[in-house]
Amino acid sequence: MSKIEVNTVAPQCGTTLTLGESGDTVTLGAGASQSGFGRTGTVDWQTTPKTTTFTAVNGEGYFVNTSGGAVTANLPAGSAGAIVSFSDYTRTFATNNLTISPNGSEKIGGVASDAFLSVNGQAATFVYVDGTEGWINVQNAEDTEQGNQFIIATGGTITTCGNDKIHTFTGPGTFTVSQVHPCAANNLVSYVVVGGGGAGGTDFAATSGGGGGAGGYREVKSPVTPYTASPLDGYSSAPNRVTVTATAFPITVGAGATALPQPGPSGPSFSNGSASTFSTISSAGGGGGASNRQGSPSPSRIAGCGGSGGGSSYYAVGNNGSGNTPPVTPPQGNAGGVAMPNPGGSGAYGSGAGGGAGAVGGNGSSSKGGDGGAGVSSDITGSSVVRSGGGGGAGWEDGPASSQGAGGDGGGGAGGPDGGNPGVAGTANTGGGGGAASGQSGSGNDGGNGGSGVVIIRYKAS
Repeated sequence: MSKIEVNTVAPQCGTTLTLGESGDTVTLGAGASQSGFGRTGTVDWQTTPKTTTFTAVNGEGYFVNTSGGAVTANLPAGSAGAIVSFSDYTRTFATNNLTISPNGSEKIGGVASDAFLSVNGQAATFVYVDGTEGWINVQNAEDTEQGNQFIIATGGTITTCGNDKIHTFTGPGTFTVSQVHPCAANNLVSYVVVGGGGAGGTDFAATSGGGGGAGGYREVKSPVTPYTASPLDGYSSAPNRVTVTATAFPITVGAGATALPQPGPSGPSFSNGSASTFSTISSAGGGGGASNRQGSPSPSRIAGCGGSGGGSSYYAVGNNGSGNTPPVTPPQGNAGGVAMPNPGGSGAYGSGAGGGAGAVGGNGSSSKGGDGGAGVSSDITGSSVVRSGGGGGAGWEDGPASSQGAGGDGGGGAGGPDGGNPGVAGTANTGGGGGAASGQSGSGNDGGNGGSGVVIIRYKAS
């Protein structure tokens, strides 16, 4: 065997240099490396993501965006050593697959049919070997590293506070989680769930209804989300904690109760709000304030129980509603207040107010209806907001001027002033209880409607 030792081989003329004859094999010595002879098993990545069906070219790699739907990549005609690569641009291959389709009757891994990339973050490289096996996947990666591995979710109105995302639901919706963090602690979310407020009691004539109770208030502050929670933070009780997974969580936002029409001799005496829910967490609607029916006093003039209880009416001095119904820890609300007995021996002066998340409803007095129970404050949205205040009690026809009770801080509606006035509605998306109505001889008035609830979810996003 001959041996030639030179530093450089160059063409005698032109720019083409040929080594060996057609059909020969040019071999590098053991341990030798080459440069400038073409590919070393890599591809040239195309940086414009593909979003629709396309045909791959030998020697190229493609980022594929399937966030808008499935995509098909057609492989080129196979030739020994041909190479193509694909990578999940939006980590959505699990939702919308990438289909790899061979040319004609050629094979992928020995099978003449399509292949599918169906794992989020998946990347794969295919090399064409021969007609027996066709294209072979020589490199596969799944769930590859990315800059942000924190929770990714949609639903509600989304805002940002520092490194946290906040989803606020003021009506029904779905909190959809598409990605979670590898560390479970970062998937424990903060939340506030507030039920719809109870309606204020309606009056038939010359008396006063009870204030509506606030919707139940439940909150958990995750240690990874820095904000100031309310005193009702339930993190210390494990059943209150919600650790999300990559799935859809239906959200229910409780409606505020509609006040009863002016009552006749029979029928319900209160109107409760509806519950709000997120995952395993449910906050009860507020108890409706007691209404006064037409006719003589009746023991059936009772207030509703709920997240917070409704207040008692002019005639039903002791029939206030209980709060924290059904019971949870910490309590989701408080009881309503009671009306003040009339020193003259019949009826009462001011009526009782609805309970709030932070305090019981105020009792009626000889001068005015009770003030609604206060709500509680949380900074979960990035600023301090008070929610779940109770509705105020009402004055009565012969009471002193300005005898209505104030609505509880946190959305509670005020009671109607003396002389026959309707109650004020609770504030929407606070769970505030509706204010009670005051009556006037010959005519009645409706209580205020309860305020609708709200669901707020906060989590670490970066």
